Amino acid sequence: MSRSIKRRRTFLGAAAAIGATLALTAGLGVFAGTGAAAPMAAPTNTSPPTITGTPQAGQKLTGNNGTWSGSPTDYNDNWRRCDKSGGSCSDISGATGNTYTLTSADIGNTVRFQVGAANADGRTVASSVPSAVITAASATTTTTTTTSPASNGCAKTGGTIPVASISPPARLTVDQMHVSPSTVTYGTRSLTARFHVSACSGSVEGALVYVTAVPYGQFAVPNEEATGSDGWATLQFTALPGFPVSNKQQLLVMFVRARKQGDSILGGISTRRLVSFHVTRG
Repeated sequence: MSRSIKRRRTFLGAAAAIGATLALTAGLGVFAGTGAAAPMAAPTNTSPPTITGTPQAGQKLTGNNGTWSGSPTDYNDNWRRCDKSGGSCSDISGATGNTYTLTSADIGNTVRFQVGAANADGRTVASSVPSAVITAASATTTTTTTTSPASNGCAKTGGTIPVASISPPARLTVDQMHVSPSTVTYGTRSLTARFHVSACSGSVEGALVYVTAVPYGQFAVPNEEATGSDGWATLQFTALPGFPVSNKQQLLVMFVRARKQGDSILGGISTRRLVSFHVTRG
């Protein structure tokens, strides 16, 4: 074979190899570019919005946005009026922002706090559980019965005691509690808990009771509820995906706080304690 033919074949083989290399490099570049452009996602709600405040006409409620993943850059808050079971909701005209003062139109209904979280990839809406049914404003005309508490902090002893008539060194005590259903199972999705508050050897009326499951994320946190003339406050709980916390859970632990409105939650006559209820697999 002549040298010119060999040179020609060698040249053609090298050219083909270079062409294949360039094609492979280009293909890999396209593939890498495609992988780098993975789309992001709209925000995801990881802990629902909550409401705090007294569910009574004339009282101001405060909404908390809850927690979100996806780095939201903007939030839009609004309040919705629902029926007493928390359904048939509609937006309340002008009720935007994270606070809302209840009106007579809310009496006999419930409200929800709704949050829209947005980022560059979209917007997601999440809502709180419904509040307790809104009651009318207390007909107790500010008859300031200036009953000065005694040196022990108790204006009276025994019977029904208005929380306003108790001062330090007296303290509130959460001394009784009940849960329904009485047997909490892994399948329980809602429950009712009742707590009794006492002081000065009597049942305290008007104490604000706050309760949350520990650890957080097992049950949605309801609004604070005021104790009645019998000293009992009733709170409704709805299970979240975090309950049960494991397949070995045996207790549902709750943090309970009772306080007088206007007092520091860490001072005054307030009290705090942990209680627990037995949990079974069911």
